Amino acid sequence: MNSSPALTFTERGIYCAAGDFHIDPWRPVARALITHGHADHARSGHGHYLATHAALPVMRHRLGEIDAQGIAFGETIRIGDASVSFHPAGHVPGSAQIRVEVGGEVWVASGDYKTEPDGLSEPFEPLRCHHFITESTFGLPVFRWQAQTHVAAQINAWWAKCAVEGKTAFLGAYALGKAQRLLSMLDPEIGPILTHGAVEATNAVLRQQGLPLPDTLGVTPETDHKAQKGALVLAPPSALGSAWARKFGPQETAFASGWMQLRGVRRRRAGDRGFVISDHADWNGLLTAIRETGAENIYVTHGYTDIFTRYLNENGWHAQVVPTEFEGESLDAEGSE
Repeated sequence: MNSSPALTFTERGIYCAAGDFHIDPWRPVARALITHGHADHARSGHGHYLATHAALPVMRHRLGEIDAQGIAFGETIRIGDASVSFHPAGHVPGSAQIRVEVGGEVWVASGDYKTEPDGLSEPFEPLRCHHFITESTFGLPVFRWQAQTHVAAQINAWWAKCAVEGKTAFLGAYALGKAQRLLSMLDPEIGPILTHGAVEATNAVLRQQGLPLPDTLGVTPETDHKAQKGALVLAPPSALGSAWARKFGPQETAFASGWMQLRGVRRRRAGDRGFVISDHADWNGLLTAIRETGAENIYVTHGYTDIFTRYLNENGWHAQVVPTEFEGESLDAEGSE
């Protein structure tokens, strides 16, 4: 084992001195290894980016012209004195956990992750390590997800009811990951599927990568809003209830998020429905992932950090909270998270 840790936590982000790189840094750095393309993990201003081949197209779409290199899942490369590989995180298509080994010491920075397969993202891969960096976005026992097939049936039944009543169904979800997952769950026999520009732009990038998505119609200024009988509109949460949305006439709104598990959040959102589905691990998923690493040392970066860390320490792990600028799942995202 090294006398100094392979990864340290700095004001710019998670840092590997042996390879002179950062992981998901929130301040500009020379070399950034990126777990996935959401805005709180993939930021502009870095000198060089390394991410999976599947994550890079969305990153380039979001960040513009960047100096970036792609890497395959499971491929090991040497950066300085560190061995580095990227492994599926199951969060969104292309998302990765980053494994770093220096002098026999193994760290895994998981970024955001989900242990339930969703049919689109590369399924989560447990990794053995000494040190595991985990999120805790939904790190409370109350957060336990139902099967995706069950939630799909709920959403389609609600949409079909709206269609029969002559209403447009508006479903709020962020543009990368959640929107495409929901698209794969929808029954296109019910009616046309329309998308906000932020969602449609991301769909186009992912379709070019071969991601199988049902047909959608992007809403433009030329769209005949009232001609779309029985439609479902997929849009970022911030667009629901806006002047843009009101052009569709009679409608119902719904939010698709893990936060819909909490009644208080559902009431504050003032939507007609809330569907509990998340691209982050629930309570059981977090604990399962941590157990499968075999790691004794756990670093909790964002979410219910204090409560989750206390639980881990009371149950045999050495856990500590690590302050970061990662955000987890937001109900107000403009389509980036």
